[in-house]
Amino acid sequence: MQTNKIYEFGEFRLDPRERLLFDAKDTIALAPKVFDTLLLLVENGGHALGKEEMMEKIWADSFVEENNLAQNISTLRKALGESAGGAKFIETVSKRGYRFIAPVQIVEDREPDSITIERTRARFTVEEEIDSEYFSDLENFQLTATQTALPKAKTSLALPVFKPVTHYVQNIDVNIAYQVVGSGDLDVVFVMGWVSHLEYFWEEPHFAQFLKRLASFSRLILFDKRGTGLSDRVPINELPTLEQRMDDVRCVMDAVGSKRAALVGVSEGGPMCSLFAATYPEKTAALVMIGTYAKRIKDDEYPWGVSKEDREKFFELMRTDWGNPVGIEERAPSLATDVDFRDWWATYLRMGASPGAAVALTKMNAEIDVRQVLPTIRVPSLVIHRSGDLCLKVEEGRFVASKIPACKYVELEGCDHLPFVGNQDEILDEIEEFLTGVRHAEEYDRVLATVMNVKIINPPTIGLNENSRSYISHQIELFKGREISCDENSALATFDGPARAIRCAGAITEAARRLNIQVKTGLHTGECDVIGEKCSGFAVNLAEKIAELSGLGEILVSRTVKDLVAGSGIVFEEFGLKSFADKQGEWRLFLVKS
Repeated sequence: MQTNKIYEFGEFRLDPRERLLFDAKDTIALAPKVFDTLLLLVENGGHALGKEEMMEKIWADSFVEENNLAQNISTLRKALGESAGGAKFIETVSKRGYRFIAPVQIVEDREPDSITIERTRARFTVEEEIDSEYFSDLENFQLTATQTALPKAKTSLALPVFKPVTHYVQNIDVNIAYQVVGSGDLDVVFVMGWVSHLEYFWEEPHFAQFLKRLASFSRLILFDKRGTGLSDRVPINELPTLEQRMDDVRCVMDAVGSKRAALVGVSEGGPMCSLFAATYPEKTAALVMIGTYAKRIKDDEYPWGVSKEDREKFFELMRTDWGNPVGIEERAPSLATDVDFRDWWATYLRMGASPGAAVALTKMNAEIDVRQVLPTIRVPSLVIHRSGDLCLKVEEGRFVASKIPACKYVELEGCDHLPFVGNQDEILDEIEEFLTGVRHAEEYDRVLATVMNVKIINPPTIGLNENSRSYISHQIELFKGREISCDENSALATFDGPARAIRCAGAITEAARRLNIQVKTGLHTGECDVIGEKCSGFAVNLAEKIAELSGLGEILVSRTVKDLVAGSGIVFEEFGLKSFADKQGEWRLFLVKS
């Protein structure tokens, strides 16, 4: 029996020999060159591939424009279900090309059952005619097909979790565990507060996403403080002081050859980072503290801390309840009821420290007071705090920032203490801009699409009710469109095929007539800039202008749309040559008759 190399990433399986892509339960149809693009990226996972290099390998015997590759990438991102809040697989490398960033696992599978393969292929049925002129190269087309479920035995696989390699460095007689992720020019040392566990960081999707984003613009250095996580356990009476933790950071930096790094400290990690920055300014490129404090127990000069009595109650809770999600309500209130997150947090704490060590560490943290250290810091500093932080009051962050010379202070909305819970992008944007001078720009795809703009023209007292909006949204979905917006005044959507866009517009127009709602519609096919769930660009603007020229109950399209549906049976009547302002030029327009 032959073996077959199969690649697994996320919920997907890629079979090069059978040229098939599967998700958790379905087969996903890809055009030949689109499949070749995905296979090339996956085989070189983690490495940046130049555009010219990719084009030479994918189109070895042909000359094609760079736009063909961009279209393939856009098609793949849609096929893999990438979205603003979803998993990401393909990363754009600025001024170079693309990189496949999802963890890839290679498995050797037994030869597929030929009968199963043939049945899978046979059940692919094209739902409507393919507008072959839509792209100049037919192989850029992704066919719409009825997706066929595969046998459970082929898909019920454990999904791999990305975990960087863990290394150790010895500081006198204690081994400190550390990891290095990314390859940026800037070194960043990330210091987690309370307890930590390097490898369990990556088990939680929000935390993993946070760390990957840090590593996207830096060489990220992670470590477990002695007595916690994967570092050597030490007697409870020998848990590390701030000075020892600081020395462990220096030791890890030496091990990875980092002469100077930016320190990013979370919560209790903040005071340690501030002490390091003041002590070793020559090794500290910058200081960032998130949800931090100067001292833990309140007094007359620091009224925002907790009382000794409340701290004793928390110590007792840790002694009796360690192993459960202790402290989750104050640290991650927005996910406090999420079962998966609660399970992860409880396990993370157990793996991070024993009950006795956790209590001893927390007692030690209660004695921290760096108020006299803060004014001596002379490196660029940033303090970030959420206004509704339930664990450490916002006044504590303001106090820390006020004591550091020339410190930048950013206050964000939210009640979560953990920076990777809640709107983590706000925090990461501030960190990236502070450390690199450049704020993260959301990636966009430039894709070819047919844009449909529907104007609702009704007396103000009637408007478009919820049922009507739902109907329009349903029609867009039915005709495999992508809804961009839909409100009482207009609807905007994009389609992969112009014929489907026209038929969707016809269904909406006919339904509007029955409901006594007046609409006018414009369509144009051209390049659109897609950013997350938003869509903009020339084609979007022109479709809107065409809709404004359309009559009530009419569908008006550009010459481009008409030419692309030749042979579809759709009939047009010439509307005339129209000029548009704002450099949109002169366009011949046509009315859809049937």
